[in-house]
Formats: sequence, structure tokens, C-alpha cells
Amino acid sequence: MKQPRPKSTTRGFSRAVTLMQKRIRDATESRGFAQARLLTHWAEIVGEATAKIAHPVDVSYARGGMGATLTILTSGAQAPMLEMQKEQLRERVNACYGYNAISRIRITQTAATGFAEGQMAFDHGPAAPRGPKLEAKAAARDLAAPVKNDALRLALEALGANVMTKCPETGKKY
Repeated sequence: MKQPRPKSTTRGFSRAVTLMQKRIRDATESRGFAQARLLTHWAEIVGEATAKIAHPVDVSYARGGMGATLTILTSGAQAPMLEMQKEQLRERVNACYGYNAISRIRITQTAATGFAEGQMAFDHGPAAPRGPKLEAKAAARDLAAPVKNDALRLALEALGANVMTKCPETGKKY
């Protein structure tokens, strides 16, 4: 007689975001960020140039709960530039929230909770070009050419180009 297989209590595979969502929410809410999107999409919200010189640190609410203050961390040389852009920053951040959540922006040169956190590296230089090099793309295209399935061939080309660019031990320099 065959015994029935016990039912599994797990659901199988889960997306990483669902596993970490509560922890991320707890960490961001402890700093006053009701929406983690402000932190995770900072460059999209305020623009690439501003994101390179400033980072959101804290959102603090007034006693009545109306009109929060966003604290932004920057270096000393960039503070006057951000000071002139406060109103545009506030509008962009409030657009992220969907209502006028932020009534004031405070610019600081040290982190709100202590000096140790204020030692952030700001990205001042131009971004390095991303993606595989052209020579690696060409070599990967040649290697994947015999594959008939278009989607699979394109995926293999992208994977091969990335591997050839990042792994110098493949024997060729790309």
C-alpha cells in the first residue's frame, strides 16, 4: 500500500522582493521614509546631477503630523547649489508621494544621526560606460550564431558578451 505524500507547507520559490519587503519597509520607516521609493529611485526623482551630490537622510514630522521636513546630506561645496534648488526638489519629492507630504527641505553637511554616517562618498565624476565592449559583443555574436531560437540566441549573446568583458581569464583581452 502506497503512503500519501505529505503536503508541503512552503509555497515554493518566492521573489526576493517579497522576502525582503517587510524588512526594507521597517528600516525605511525608522528613518521617517513612509515610501521606500524615495530612497530606491532617488536619482529618477531628483535627477542624475542632483543625486550625485546629495542623498536623502531623514524625514521628520512636526508635532501635529502635518508637513514633514526632508533632510538631505551633501558636501560643503554643493550646499549653496542645493539651497537654490530647494523648491524644485520639494516639488519633485512631493510628486513621488502624490501629495504635499514634504513642506520643508533641510540641507546638512553631516548625517542627522551622527558624524560617522555623514562620511559618505559622493560621485562627482562622469559615470563609467556600462555594458560589454564592442569586441566582446562581436565575439559572442559569432559564438551564438548557430542557435536557431532568436530569443535564446540573443540571451546567449548578451551573457557571453558580459562574461568575456568581465572575465580576463577567458584568454582574450576585450
